[in-house]
Amino acid sequence: MANSIGRLLIKEGLISDAQLVQARINQKQSSGKLEDSLVSLGFLTSEQVKKILHPIPPIPLKISNTGLSEAFLSDLLLKIAYQEAGTFTLCQINNKLCLPFSVINEIIELLQADHLIAIRSAAGYGRETQVFELTQRGRERAEAALNISLYASAAPVPLKDYTRILAQQHVQQIRIDSKWIQESLSHMVISEKLLNQLGPAFSSGRAIFLYGPPGTGKSSIAEALGRALPDHVFIPQAIEVGGQIIRVFDPAIHFEITEKTREEMQLDINVNLKHDPRWKKCRRPVVMVGAEFTTEMLDLHLDIHSKFYEAPVQMKAANGVFILDDFGRQRVTPREMLNRWIVPLERGTDFLSLHTGMKFEIPFDQVNIFCTNLHPADLVDEAFLRRIRHKIKMPHSTEGEYKEILRRVCVIQGIEFKEDAADYLIDTYYRKTGRALTGSHPRDIIDQIVDFSRYLKQLPTFTAVTIDMAATNYFIEL
Repeated sequence: MANSIGRLLIKEGLISDAQLVQARINQKQSSGKLEDSLVSLGFLTSEQVKKILHPIPPIPLKISNTGLSEAFLSDLLLKIAYQEAGTFTLCQINNKLCLPFSVINEIIELLQADHLIAIRSAAGYGRETQVFELTQRGRERAEAALNISLYASAAPVPLKDYTRILAQQHVQQIRIDSKWIQESLSHMVISEKLLNQLGPAFSSGRAIFLYGPPGTGKSSIAEALGRALPDHVFIPQAIEVGGQIIRVFDPAIHFEITEKTREEMQLDINVNLKHDPRWKKCRRPVVMVGAEFTTEMLDLHLDIHSKFYEAPVQMKAANGVFILDDFGRQRVTPREMLNRWIVPLERGTDFLSLHTGMKFEIPFDQVNIFCTNLHPADLVDEAFLRRIRHKIKMPHSTEGEYKEILRRVCVIQGIEFKEDAADYLIDTYYRKTGRALTGSHPRDIIDQIVDFSRYLKQLPTFTAVTIDMAATNYFIEL
């Protein structure tokens, strides 16, 4: 995405092509960030860089500032009013449409002039005290608009605004160091060597391949690092492309950062907004998919009933982390999946298609993590592996690591950890059987002990006897 930022800076007239080339050379020599090189060379100030890399969607004060047409916004307001039984107030529309009152007031004036709405009642002289209702003509137009699309929620943002903000929020600008990696994974037992591999890989913002035996923590590490990402991003509730609406915000994925406001400010309709309310300030998203993943999930989904689109998974993961777990276990072959990914990974952009045949480009900006317990050579060819810069093998635990995991699990479950019992477990069920020490086993074995104790109505203890009971149910001979 450094290329996207460079193009954006040129487009905004902040730097020239020659300056960008010079900054990239400096970036490679210093192994730093493009923005640092631009500042050190004197091409940009720190304030300019901050404004570009930490954008705040500007508040539209007029219809012309929204990037949407008067007709589009009028139809959207009429649809919302229709679903409110034909009557509405300014506050109701504001909550649904997510636009400043000045814009909503401008739309209402247009609708009144066209005799599509009328004032039903008023408790005072202010616009905020008025109750509006749809006229017969307004109902007819709302019904016609609903036949085209049932979308009646927050006003979308134009594609060009969406791509511009995404380019400025690119994931490679995240600053992380060894301290961040250690703190993010402090709840796990991980060797210093592995931490030193994960740190540069995640810091690069590039694709990562985590492979190794089952139960070694691949998925847990990927998700933990994603959840710990610093900084915030702005995510639109929906975007508009070629007259079609694509819903982007997903409350199951996007965790909104709510601003603290005083109660009296919440009741003030003229409260100053901090950013365009069509965008939500969120933590960087983390999307994880597993064996259920199909290539169709990377395409727009058109609901034939509602007649608007749901954004694909990589679009919801934009500026964050996308984790493909259990890679190689999906119904489609790895080759089919990777053929779909290879160009976006290379170029940093993706192309989506509407049912109308229109194709459009979006930034492909997220840390892509592929987790598998199969060997990479059995899944993909050298050409694809070359595009995955970081390939990290997740090893089995050492005896010391295994015991530390056991100790931590015992503490969590309120069970006294006994060194001799841990030695018995390792000697009997690992060393003598040749079984590898797997990091997920301690949690499962202690859970078995807790289950037995609950059934027998006893306090759980970590002893040779309870270990044998748990191992009988847990381990199977292959």
